[in-house]
Amino acid sequence: MLRRLALALASASMLAAGLSGSASAQGLFGSPPPNASSGDNAPADDKSPPATTPAPADPAPAAPVLPGSPTAVVKPFYEHLGLELDPAQRNNFIDPAKSVLDKSDALRASGQGECLDPNMALDNADYDKLAIDKSLRTIEAINGDEAKVVVAFVVEGHQHRLEWKLRKVDGNWKISDLLSVTGEWALSQYQCE
Repeated sequence: MLRRLALALASASMLAAGLSGSASAQGLFGSPPPNASSGDNAPADDKSPPATTPAPADPAPAAPVLPGSPTAVVKPFYEHLGLELDPAQRNNFIDPAKSVLDKSDALRASGQGECLDPNMALDNADYDKLAIDKSLRTIEAINGDEAKVVVAFVVEGHQHRLEWKLRKVDGNWKISDLLSVTGEWALSQYQCE
């Protein structure tokens, strides 16, 4: 199990490394360091004005979310806090995530307590809808019948990054796991018994 988690975290890191240089991922993985001003290294006898670093460009507008896409499946979990724990949402999940959620439901129904945090989609961060809405960035990668949606946001100055793993089943994208890259946990690793 730990090997699978390590592999998943390594693949998320590789995804981040592979995308961090592209303009579309820049807002998701952070801005590159500013270039040093060319005037800083100019000879003392150079009378030309020092070069200035251009103001950072606004991030590119978010691409529209296509209906039925992996991102469209993930998006509602950021619009409604705790939606991943709602039994009515089980049709959006497959194993291993679905069996963990089902076991959590059974544990809650038995009166023995809770197994999962109510805001897993937020990496268990404090809920600040305005901050999340302002900083939320997503990027998806599809490889055949498998997909990943990486979600990043900032709450109280702390960056959070999660990876939603999806698989296409009967023509529809279903969530198979949720991993926190920053918190180093995975939904599939919870033992709700």
